[in-house]
Amino acid sequence: MPTIQRDKLGFLVNLSDWTEALATEMAVEEGIELSEAHWEVIHLLRAFYAEFALSPAMRILVKHVRSQLGEEKGNSIYLMQLFPGSPAKLASKLAGLPKPDNCL
Repeated sequence: MPTIQRDKLGFLVNLSDWTEALATEMAVEEGIELSEAHWEVIHLLRAFYAEFALSPAMRILVKHVRSQLGEEKGNSIYLMQLFPGSPAKLASKLAGLPKPDNCL
């Protein structure tokens, strides 16, 4: 199996290397066991990126999740529970996307 290149923060160098198996492996490295709720956000992020060629920062992510999945999931508390620390950054990483521009 070829080595998957990642940058110093663990983001994929080649977005085409992403697979669900790799996302699961990366989640384990982050101490997360992916649930259906995680996958829902990860797939939503990948679709967002496919449409806009952008990894959304937190405010845009919350707004997009709210518009697609409803009020109870479209809030920062819900996303923090799934992706602790920086939800936009961590969810983008697990989705195989670049780091959102304004995330530290």
